Amino acid sequence: MDRGARTPFSKDFTQQEPIPEDAIQQAVNVLRTGRLHRYNTMPDGKSETTLLEEEFSDYQGSEYCLACASCGSALYLALKSAGVHTGDKVLCNAFTLAPVPGAIENTNADIVLVDIKEDYTIDLDDLDRKAERSGAKYLLLSHMRGHITDMDIVRKICSAHKLFLIEDCAHTMGASWANRKSGTFGDIACFSTQTYKHMNSGEGGLLTTNHPAVAARAIIFSGSYMLYKDHTRRPDLKFFEVLKTQVPNYSCRMDNLRAAILRPQLRELDDQCERWNTRYHLIENKLKAVPGLFIPERDVQEQFIGSSIQFSLPGQDGNTILAFIENCREQGVVLKWFGAPEPDGYTSVYKHWQYMNTNPELMNADRILATMCDMRIPLTFTDTDCLDIAAIISQTAGRWLKD
Repeated sequence: MDRGARTPFSKDFTQQEPIPEDAIQQAVNVLRTGRLHRYNTMPDGKSETTLLEEEFSDYQGSEYCLACASCGSALYLALKSAGVHTGDKVLCNAFTLAPVPGAIENTNADIVLVDIKEDYTIDLDDLDRKAERSGAKYLLLSHMRGHITDMDIVRKICSAHKLFLIEDCAHTMGASWANRKSGTFGDIACFSTQTYKHMNSGEGGLLTTNHPAVAARAIIFSGSYMLYKDHTRRPDLKFFEVLKTQVPNYSCRMDNLRAAILRPQLRELDDQCERWNTRYHLIENKLKAVPGLFIPERDVQEQFIGSSIQFSLPGQDGNTILAFIENCREQGVVLKWFGAPEPDGYTSVYKHWQYMNTNPELMNADRILATMCDMRIPLTFTDTDCLDIAAIISQTAGRWLKD
């Protein structure tokens, strides 16, 4: 008999793996020095933050890298460093998390939301139309929940409309499209090291770019206190001379303690990503066979990281979905629903962001998000755990979902 049918699942969906021992030791070493501030180093020494920037830049193959206090602050610095000003229009896919439109709003720019497709990625036809009609010069593309669209087409659209592309790679660190790393298709990329992402420093972010003027602005914005010479993954000093008295200090570069925690994790990142995908495929393979559940096929060119899974319940009304989710919860399986009328924890949709100066009607996004469920897959789950979770979801779907 299937264990998932009898016994509620008991593990916590918010419990991540412990920080690796070598990362703990590295953090202890920093604590013993007392040199936690990003620029507090011994003469001729390199800070942990600087070393992390070097190592992540090498990992991504980018010219420049800046470690930030959060991915949200990295997105804000990216927009400001790209030249976004009050009243500018920034295109953004409608399916994303609240810090993405929050970063755009923080620049006083106008958010132009783009519809989504059945596979949860940005609608490229709608992007093409809205780039033409809006006159926007910036695209903040969120690879939401690790779903990567056809980046070759994105690049063609950006080229045709002269769009400056910022990639939000909060959920795609370590992922690729057509064997090219996520975050290397645009002008700037931003990554997250928040607890539920692919490296864990509690909170944190990384910004990469190959544009020297953009990198110089980002470094000064981040709070360099005229110590920009200490950055080793920076452009030539001439780029700073023309900016150093013109760009304000927002004080949001990462500290040495978090950088020390992250550096050993970066060395294990690719192995960790493989472990996530093993768990993801165990769950996906079972759920694809469940009547009433829809999991989109992923393009063969998308090398994604399955740290979470999304599926839709097409044709189901809100009350049925709520009953399904509640019954799963009673059996220990925690699902989030993007169709909820009110934002719930990390889960919200564009209609909840009432600070936006527009209220678009996005027919596809409304329909797709109304039935979308989302579930984390922490690495603390074993293969057996994943099969048990899939069994619980499958059996609950059989009881609650309407034909």
